Amino acid sequence: MVAAAAAEGGFGGGVEEGVGESSSPPRDAAPVPAGSGGSGGGGGARDICGQVLERLVADGHAEASEPEFRDKLVAHFGRLPHSYQLDINVDKAADVLVHQSVLAEAKDPERRPAFYVRFLRLEDVDQAYDSDASEEGDDDGDDLSVRQDTQYTHIHEVVFSTIDKPKLLSQLSALLSDIGLNIREAHVFSTHDGYSLDVFVVDGWPIEDTDGLHKALEASILRNEGSWSGSSHSSAAERTLPFQVKGGEWEIDKRLLKMGGMVASGSCGDLYHGTYLDEDVAVKVLRAEHLNKNVWNEFTQEVYILREVQHPNVVRFIGACTKPPQFCIITEYMSGGSLYDFMHKQHNVLNLTTLLKFAVDVCRGMCYLHERGIIHRDLKTANLLMDKDHVVKVADFGVARFQDQGGIMTAETGTYRWMAPEVINHQPYDNKADVFSFAIVLWELITSKIPYDTMTPLQAAVGVRQGLRPGLPKKAHPKLLDLMQRCWEADPSNRPAFQDILAELEDLLAHVQVSPCSGSFRKDGPRSSK
Repeated sequence: MVAAAAAEGGFGGGVEEGVGESSSPPRDAAPVPAGSGGSGGGGGARDICGQVLERLVADGHAEASEPEFRDKLVAHFGRLPHSYQLDINVDKAADVLVHQSVLAEAKDPERRPAFYVRFLRLEDVDQAYDSDASEEGDDDGDDLSVRQDTQYTHIHEVVFSTIDKPKLLSQLSALLSDIGLNIREAHVFSTHDGYSLDVFVVDGWPIEDTDGLHKALEASILRNEGSWSGSSHSSAAERTLPFQVKGGEWEIDKRLLKMGGMVASGSCGDLYHGTYLDEDVAVKVLRAEHLNKNVWNEFTQEVYILREVQHPNVVRFIGACTKPPQFCIITEYMSGGSLYDFMHKQHNVLNLTTLLKFAVDVCRGMCYLHERGIIHRDLKTANLLMDKDHVVKVADFGVARFQDQGGIMTAETGTYRWMAPEVINHQPYDNKADVFSFAIVLWELITSKIPYDTMTPLQAAVGVRQGLRPGLPKKAHPKLLDLMQRCWEADPSNRPAFQDILAELEDLLAHVQVSPCSGSFRKDGPRSSK
């Protein structure tokens, strides 16, 4: 159900995966209308404002006749991305009033998340079930929570607004599922001043009554009060850190480290090219202004794991600075960059031989990590780096951990487009979550496309948790397609282990005819964002 609805409501356009993901859709997106947000015609913000204003006046909304209302309407549309204008159904112009009201309420920290609930329609259970079950990509009909003891199911809409921040789905989806609601559609936007506007179409509330649903949501928010602080900034207490950790043979001599130019920038730090003892190195530097308890824990965890691993397909650890004023991790310099950049920025398309070599490299690295009890938890092409000889190595262990480390592992760790459904759903998980992520990486290697590129990360996650998977490539090797589908099985126990995956890939590679005149990869040119 969510798989189909999320796909229909996806936002097109170019997508570039970042370290942190908010509810914001890709900029300059061109959506496919869905649900109550059907397209109301093109044009700029003022053109949409005119149409909405005319409809509100015609429908008898008194506020629409106030002199300053047009300016407020223009400001409202100007505050949101262009995709919001395209998603508005002018015939339901009153939706804009609701959105304005909820966004205004969210300015008060004491009222976040602000929300509004309304009843949409009754839907015949049998018709809804048959329709959903027939949608391509949705094979989880038994999980749709269709109530067999009633003839109809009630469809409601919930509009949220709060401070926008990464992993917002972790809170909003948990909030809805906490009271037994199923997400059918998700329309998500981020304002230019840092707020979210998230519209969910849900079922699971057994009656039309919205007061009861409103109270149930309020109670759920109170039960999870600690997660709704309304700000993603670190508190003073969080910034009090154990800046000194016990050093070791891996603590480098800073005097011998020479910093070069910046290679990349992330949410909490920057990556530089440098030299250490005359060797080219990559230097991952934490930004002082972003230091808090969570960032520090990821930093020390990465050092802890990197110093324990040594394999040809795992990026080599050289040392770290764990004492103020500068904190950094030094690894071998991977001059080939990431597979993500190699395919999506340099527009390389892999032939079968090269694809299999890359996949085998990744599997060898992951086999080694899993044999040592390490779960990567953020396996994606951006964290797979190539050296000058195009050997691929697993990198970035900031959220990795040992499986027997104890405690309950954090939900929604990783990146939405590559994240396993059990991680999204806050269920217990193990190293098979990495296998799911590898399936998405394999799909990426086959297609040279970004997974779910017509959807926001949030929409992709909503879909995956209900059975959505990327479309099967038509010209891929059948053994690769079979392996990929087994790796992204919803039930982790049905996914193969990396040791078995490696054996299959190595066998396939051995049987691939290598053409002596073919290159290892080719340029495909800039891709259309359509």
